[in-house]
This record gives sequence, structure tokens and C-alpha cells, in this order.
Amino acid sequence: MLGSAVALTAGTLVPAQLVGAQPAAAASYEWVALGDSYTAGVIAAAGDVFEIPRDGCERTDQSYPQVIDRDLGSLIELTNVSCGAATIEDITFRAQEPIGRHLPPFSEDPDYPFPPVPPQSEAVKTGTDVITVGVGGNTLDFGGILSKCLELGSGSGGTGTPCKDELAAGIPARLTKVGKDYDAMLAKLHERAPHAKVLSVGYPTIIPADSSKCRYNDPHQFASITQGDLDWLRRDVLEPLNKTIEKSAGTQDAATFVNLYDSSRNHSVCDTGKWVEGVLDSDDRPALVHPNARGHRNAADHVSSAILNAISPN
Repeated sequence: MLGSAVALTAGTLVPAQLVGAQPAAAASYEWVALGDSYTAGVIAAAGDVFEIPRDGCERTDQSYPQVIDRDLGSLIELTNVSCGAATIEDITFRAQEPIGRHLPPFSEDPDYPFPPVPPQSEAVKTGTDVITVGVGGNTLDFGGILSKCLELGSGSGGTGTPCKDELAAGIPARLTKVGKDYDAMLAKLHERAPHAKVLSVGYPTIIPADSSKCRYNDPHQFASITQGDLDWLRRDVLEPLNKTIEKSAGTQDAATFVNLYDSSRNHSVCDTGKWVEGVLDSDDRPALVHPNARGHRNAADHVSSAILNAISPN
């Protein structure tokens, strides 16, 4: 499984800012990576879980924090406490009970249940220099929305908008909660590390602008979700989620928003060179619409650039 993931990163260029840098003269910076499964990696297509014993957060060795850690070497000391299924509140103040890869009926995890892990913000210290945070999708309950869309689209023949018809009215309230929780989280992070640079990492493109690329009932894409519902999810759920995060980040310069959406526009679940897997990955393993190693490589390029800009002298 690792062979293909390693091949994806072999030959990747060191960020331009580091070319010619003298390691002996490089300062040491403390970086804390916070986030949900889009940060942690979680799926097999994003590498192997490297932490033993497992804590159920499913951080993988091809996730973007780990890729950046290898790219930047001794320049940055990484503390990665991202965790699959994390909500914004799990970062701010609430202990989380990780689920590992226990996702019935898709998969059973023999080590489930896992003990709670502390709120991720506790990893942030006064001397932390950089904080990256990628979260919001679970507060929106995007996984639950996807599951409902799969259920409602089953047997529809790919026509209509059954999911939109049932769930659309509740989306604005969900987005409002994301914004409020995100604001509270950023306040907590600034309280714990007043001098740290905070980088808010957005979500990549998942659904293409041309949803006709998506084949109905293809489990390697969106399975039974209809084309109409995919258009709705892109336009009224996912793009507004990124906008909500960007708005919170921009409030009184609370954080810098890292845009992954534009660079991944032609690498959606339904594109040939996909950076996000579908319900199943190409090896028929549960992926449930998460970035693969290529998607994390793209995220690493953009986040590492933002980190280097954050720590460079003004």
C-alpha cells in the first residue's frame, strides 16, 4: 500500500524558499497541526497509520502535516494532534472519543472503542510559533449529509434532488454554527499562543463544476447521489463552508486563510487525476470522500508556503 504513496512524493521539489538555505543557520519554530480527517489523513489511500499504539485518530504518514514535516526538516518542530471526525468544539474545549476506522456498515475496527483524547487546543503552548487548523466539515455534519444523500438517491435513477429537498432548509443554520464555533476556536488559540501565526486551511474541491462527469451508482465516485444533489452540495454546502471559514479567519486578521479549493479544481472525485477518493478508493477500500496522498501533497505545497511566509521576518 505504501509503495504507490511513496512514489507520489518521490521527486517532489523542496519549497522554493528553502533552496540554498543553510540548515545550520535555520531557526527552529514550533508548529502545532490541528484538524479533522482532511488533516489527519485517515484513509488507506493517504498512507499508513504511523502511531503505535493507535489512538483512533488515524494520522497517516502521507497526510500533509507529515509531508511538510519531512519537507522542512529541522526548520519546524511539528506537534500533530489532528484527529479523524473532529468537530470545531473538539479542538476548542471538548475531549473527543475517536472512532478509528469503525464505520459500519463500511468497516469494523477491531480496536474500537478508543479512549478519549484531550481537546486539540491543549497542544498549543505560549511559545507556539505557527498553528494550522483544518476543521469545520464535521460541525456541518457533512458526513451525515453525504450518507443521507446516498440513501435518498438510491433507486432514483440519478434524477431529481431528493437530498436537497429534504435537507436544504437546515443548511443555513448549520453554517451559522460553523462560523460561531470557528470564531470561538480562533479566540481560544490566540489566548493560548498570543504571538502565534494561525493558518486556517480550507477544504479542496470535492465535486466538479461539471457534475455530468460523475457517474451515477459508481462507488468510486459518489455512488447513488444524484447529479442534481451533487450540484446542490457543491454550490450550497461545500463552497459556503469554505467561505464561512475564510470569513472567520479574516475577522480582525484572526488568521490567514489557505485556499486549497482553486488549486484542486480539476482534481475532484469525478476527475481522472483525482486528489479526493470517492465512497470507495480504486482498491475498493472505504474512503468516504477523503483526500488521497496526491491531495495531501497539494495541501502540503500550499500550507508549507503559508508557514514559510508566516515565519519569515517582516
